[in-house]
Amino acid sequence: MDRGENQVSIELQESVEVEPVPALFKLITSNSVADFDSIIPESLTCQPNGHQRKLSISISMPSSPTGASSAGSKNVLDVEGIGKGFQDSKAPSKAKPKGVKFLSQPMPKGSAFGEAANINQHPNIKKLKDKRFNSFKTWSGKLERQITNLRGGQSESESEEGSAHNSDRALPVDRYFDALEGPELETLRASEEIVLPNDKTWPFLLRYPISSFGICLGVSSQAVMWKALATATSTKFLHISLTVNLILWWISIALVAAVSSIYLTKVVLYFEAVRREYYHPIRVNFFFAPWISLLFLALGLPHSVSTTLPVALWYVLMTPFLFLELKIYGQWMSGGQRRLSKVANPTNHLSVVGNFVGALLGASMGLKEGPIFFFAVGLAHYTVLFVTLYQRLPTNETLPKDLHPVFFLFVAAPSVASMAWANIQGSFDYGSRIAYFIALFLYFSLAVRVNFFRGFKFSLAWWAYTFPMTGAAIATMRYSSAVTNVVTQTLSVILSVVATLTVAALLVTTILHAFVLRDLFPNDIAIAISDRKPKPQNKWLNLIRHGSSEHDIETFLKFANSDSKEIEAALKIPTAEATCV
Repeated sequence: MDRGENQVSIELQESVEVEPVPALFKLITSNSVADFDSIIPESLTCQPNGHQRKLSISISMPSSPTGASSAGSKNVLDVEGIGKGFQDSKAPSKAKPKGVKFLSQPMPKGSAFGEAANINQHPNIKKLKDKRFNSFKTWSGKLERQITNLRGGQSESESEEGSAHNSDRALPVDRYFDALEGPELETLRASEEIVLPNDKTWPFLLRYPISSFGICLGVSSQAVMWKALATATSTKFLHISLTVNLILWWISIALVAAVSSIYLTKVVLYFEAVRREYYHPIRVNFFFAPWISLLFLALGLPHSVSTTLPVALWYVLMTPFLFLELKIYGQWMSGGQRRLSKVANPTNHLSVVGNFVGALLGASMGLKEGPIFFFAVGLAHYTVLFVTLYQRLPTNETLPKDLHPVFFLFVAAPSVASMAWANIQGSFDYGSRIAYFIALFLYFSLAVRVNFFRGFKFSLAWWAYTFPMTGAAIATMRYSSAVTNVVTQTLSVILSVVATLTVAALLVTTILHAFVLRDLFPNDIAIAISDRKPKPQNKWLNLIRHGSSEHDIETFLKFANSDSKEIEAALKIPTAEATCV
């Protein structure tokens, strides 16, 4: 036989290895991958003892397909028993390959290399690569798409996010009313879909609402109350130290700084979510809360820190109120979907009470015209809001039990108004007493309703109890200083104790739910609504197509507002017999 020709030489082996087997091939058994490196003759599969013998065949792989039968290569086969002869293979062309091509082989399941191929299936990796939140991100959303378009490319998630919603424009107010329901517009309608995944917990900043500033209102107002307890003439017998005011004031400073920092981070990273909260017809009222908290910090300033405040500080703090009120009060009056009769809610008191708190601070600093201006604006709109909320239309929904605490916001405005007018006028005269008596009556009319305090789950709405209770306690101390007797002094102590215990209990409960149970901030469905209306569906056709019972169809016909032609057209549905040819 000529050595220049390509031949297949076969060498028989029983126990001696000709070439060392690589470590990778040692992991691969002959039956791990189908049709890989194994030949099992039919005559050798069945044994007398009922067992099957496994035949291992080692084939040296050439560097290229054309070199499979070259002169220097040989294939080594280990076969037990030779039954028949072998036929010589035809010699291929002697042309050398232009390039070297390596063919990959299938990897067995369960190997270390096979597991590396499925690394993208890990849940943590998928969570990091989840792009469904990019439309709400400031930097990964609109800015990233603009940079990609400038480079001449197309964003990977452009088609997905474009079909969900257009984040370049603000949602109109009618979309909130169409997509959400309930007095607070927090519940998604059954016909709507959200643009964020509802099957997982969203990032923390997306779940962090503007209503978190209600915690700052409750704690910072406590610093003002304990300052009044230590300085009021009617409570001198308690011998309250100003140290309590100092401690609470610093706690309030830290809390306001923490809550503000978190929300400012949300403004930077998830601006679309903040913009949707601002255009929400109910939640926009909470944008007054950060500035009211700063006013309380100024009012509760301890004497050990400073005895006077610069007048310019009052103008700086009241400027945001002026711009927000020009926007909201104008919408209440101008009509449309944002008119007051459409969006009236107890949380609207937050947009009014800031006028009285600002007037109280300005009058305590010696100002006159500015405090009177804001007091007059607040009084006019509080009167309109009070009447609107009292005579709710029959079509308005009643507040669910979870929102009962916001009813106490009725007490906040007249309580602070009585103190503001007393500072403007210089004494707790009849005008201040009228406002105080209104607040006191509303306080007790709500306190005697036991059902308002039970039967609902804890949420951030519970902090609506704290600020009005504390305001009523401070107003009672001011009234007790003007009319000093045992009744007014006792009432001051009782209301102060109730307000303090309420704030302490809510603070502990909030920490428990935030850091232990971790259910304080659920997914904020109200900001994840789509900007497109769902396609209208024919309920009559859906009833027939889904095979509803005769009772369901009769019930629908009884209450449906469809024309007879529409019902007749819906009945003409092609059956299987009619469509068969």
